[in-house]
Amino acid sequence: MNWIIKMLSSTLGKKLLMSLTGLFLISFLTIHLIGNLAVFAGDGGLSFNAYAAFMSTNPLIHTVSYLLYAGILLHVIVAGVLYFANSTARPVKYKVKDAQANSSWSSRSMTLLGTLVLVFIILHLKDFWWQYKYNGGYEFAIDANGNRDVYGLVIEQFKTTFSLVAYLIGLLALAFHLKHGFWSAFQTLGLEHKKYTPVIKALGLIYAIVVPLGFASMPVFVYFS
Repeated sequence: MNWIIKMLSSTLGKKLLMSLTGLFLISFLTIHLIGNLAVFAGDGGLSFNAYAAFMSTNPLIHTVSYLLYAGILLHVIVAGVLYFANSTARPVKYKVKDAQANSSWSSRSMTLLGTLVLVFIILHLKDFWWQYKYNGGYEFAIDANGNRDVYGLVIEQFKTTFSLVAYLIGLLALAFHLKHGFWSAFQTLGLEHKKYTPVIKALGLIYAIVVPLGFASMPVFVYFS
């Protein structure tokens, strides 16, 4: 047990935690996107409402949701610890004539991007999860299948310019965060090899484009429809 604590308290252990929680959150994003695409079903929201009802009542989903909250919290805490550890270890920044030649903008801006993504997650939880779970002021109608009309809440939220712009900014930050984070997670886990490194980087870039675009398509569709 002591070696586990010692390992997790080390810099390498914290980076491993960042990688594992990051990959878990990436997996969740994929599943969440697939479910949310029910917005485009064209049935007045019945499919989307059924999906929301399933997600809120299934015992397995409940268990996974607690793991998700823990994963987000752990990812944020470890990121903060690593950031402050790096800052205190190097109080005077290195002078580099051309930082862009040594790293990408997304890799140099992971703290900023992560902060924007965290704000985006909090906004998203306030707009939807809090309303659905704790009736935060929105009166849900009941659809033809007896489910709460979450689709109606989606329409109401994304018809405002503020929500559209805020979500697009958050998803843009997510895209850049994923662009570096996807590859970095595999690198930390030791999966770096000249043969499959380019493949992992390519998959990471594709994922960082496709998933945020998928999420962005929903508020854009609602706002302009």
